[in-house]
Amino acid sequence: MPRAEVATVLEQVCTTISPVKLEVIVNSSSGAGHESGIQQRLETAFKAAEVDARLWLAQTGSAVFALARKAANSDAEIIVAAGGDGTINSVASAIIGTGKTLGVLPFGTMNHFAKDLLIPLDLQGAIKTIVERHESSVDIGDVNGHIFINNSSLGLYPNIVRERERQQRLGWGKWPAYVWAALAVMRRYPFLNIQVGVDGKELRSRTPFIFVGNNEYEMETLNIGGRACLDKGELSLYITNRTGRLGLIRLALHALLGGLHQEKDFVALCTKEIRIETRHKHVRVALDGEVKLIAPPLHYRSRPGALRVLTPALPSPSPRAELTENMAAHSIGI
Repeated sequence: MPRAEVATVLEQVCTTISPVKLEVIVNSSSGAGHESGIQQRLETAFKAAEVDARLWLAQTGSAVFALARKAANSDAEIIVAAGGDGTINSVASAIIGTGKTLGVLPFGTMNHFAKDLLIPLDLQGAIKTIVERHESSVDIGDVNGHIFINNSSLGLYPNIVRERERQQRLGWGKWPAYVWAALAVMRRYPFLNIQVGVDGKELRSRTPFIFVGNNEYEMETLNIGGRACLDKGELSLYITNRTGRLGLIRLALHALLGGLHQEKDFVALCTKEIRIETRHKHVRVALDGEVKLIAPPLHYRSRPGALRVLTPALPSPSPRAELTENMAAHSIGI
């Protein structure tokens, strides 16, 4: 074998067996992150997988972001977010544009992002996904410079989150606080008068709820909240048509029973950019479950392929591709 070919083969072998360097940021206040001995379990699991991993424990969301910013400047190739969707959002926000790749350990309650990318929810499977280093490029959503990996919403939900957090500070558990917050907000029933600009058209509405998704969400099946793909470069917009308390309750029941119907229950469309205007000086905007005050107008846009993330290698054709083809047959619009 010629010397040049030998050198090429040796270089490929060295690249293949080179240890994976990664930083792991654990949100110790979310899901499995606060379990006793979680740091030792993770260290043992990564050591068994022959991975050079440095672990950091964060007590708060702001600490997660600060550690992620620090990790983004390290020599690690992969930055792992161990937590829920809010934690993944914080880490992704810090590493986008740095050339780093995101790894996910789904330690949250819902784990929507991991489920949509078919990342295993068990620790061993998630670490195996990271070690195998199969990389995918996925879209993110952006509103006035703030990103979201799943969705953003205005109206009822951000107000419920704010009230729930207030009740938790008073000593309530998460779910009792959530139920109380939902009832309290429903009693006040905040409306938003909005003007939506999309694809050269304008829509005016007085609505209690606006939902913007990073790519299209399934809304008419029992898999409400799921996405077939995260790489179409689109935003989905859903605005409720039910304007009374009873109408909203019926909408919630329809959602639970998988009986949502476009036009009757909500306005829906897919697009690249959305502009939302309101008379409020600031509005509460939920971004992957975290609430921020943002000054309108709200400019939503898709950032195609902006996030590199480690996902399982799927056989071709993948289940995601089949779902995408099925959903393409059901286009939505105003």
